[in-house]
Amino acid sequence: MPVDCRAGSVASSSTVKKQGFLALAPQYTTTSELLSASARRRGMEVEVLGGAATGRRGAHYYGGPGFAARVVDDLEVALLEPSDAWLATLPYEYTGRHIAMSTLSEARRLSRPAFVKPPREKSFPAAVYPAGADLPPGPDAPVLISDVVTWAAEFRLYVLDGEVRTGSQYTTFGRLDPEPLEGHRHEAAVRAFAAELLSVCGAGLPSAVVVDVGLLAAPESGAEWAVVEANMAWFSNCYAADPDRALDVVLRSAGPRTALAERDRRFCRDIEVLRSQPSCSARPTMTPSGPRR
Repeated sequence: MPVDCRAGSVASSSTVKKQGFLALAPQYTTTSELLSASARRRGMEVEVLGGAATGRRGAHYYGGPGFAARVVDDLEVALLEPSDAWLATLPYEYTGRHIAMSTLSEARRLSRPAFVKPPREKSFPAAVYPAGADLPPGPDAPVLISDVVTWAAEFRLYVLDGEVRTGSQYTTFGRLDPEPLEGHRHEAAVRAFAAELLSVCGAGLPSAVVVDVGLLAAPESGAEWAVVEANMAWFSNCYAADPDRALDVVLRSAGPRTALAERDRRFCRDIEVLRSQPSCSARPTMTPSGPRR
């Protein structure tokens, strides 16, 4: 059955400060280790789940969607995620490229290079494909199709109630290059772009979410800031972000259904969709070096 997002009262920003426990998927990641340490520092219990949930209440979840499908009903956790179509609905001034929500069957008809990716889990590799015929085989499914661009630098931002709480650079020109946002040479520019984006388009996102932004390397118009994508905070690598501040966002993004805010009900993930996805590790949003979405 789908998650019942009608249950619960309206939450406030104080929700993240209430005590509960952090339930982790069994697969180890560096982010789960960082978040665990942060949770313990604030007095929360941390439990690495086995094959089933414990039946305890007050849980907050971090881990992959495949494992979540097996445990979130027992834990009574509401998983928040951005809409599949959010990126494609943004004005061009915030994306710096043309993006369309389409289907895999339509993408196969492309005769030009394009960046093609599944909007949710990786049913096939998100990458630049020379033409539609180069896409891997598989059943028809929603996809995002965008112009090919090159990112000079990409940043992961942890957003809570429309405010960037912390962040991290994670790549430069497609190569892994984590560096804290705090004190970064581009911090002011990243925060200014994010503040404008969230003030104009933030209503289309959950109250707790990860937003990736980047500096486009565009020789014809000069460098410019743009949105890369939005992701679930409960399934994202925090890289060099402050784990204490990142945890605030994670707790809201996957917390008790009784604390689910009215505005977040439409972002509550359908468990039936979740059950159809494979289990995997923290979402890295990494691609090989070179042009991409």
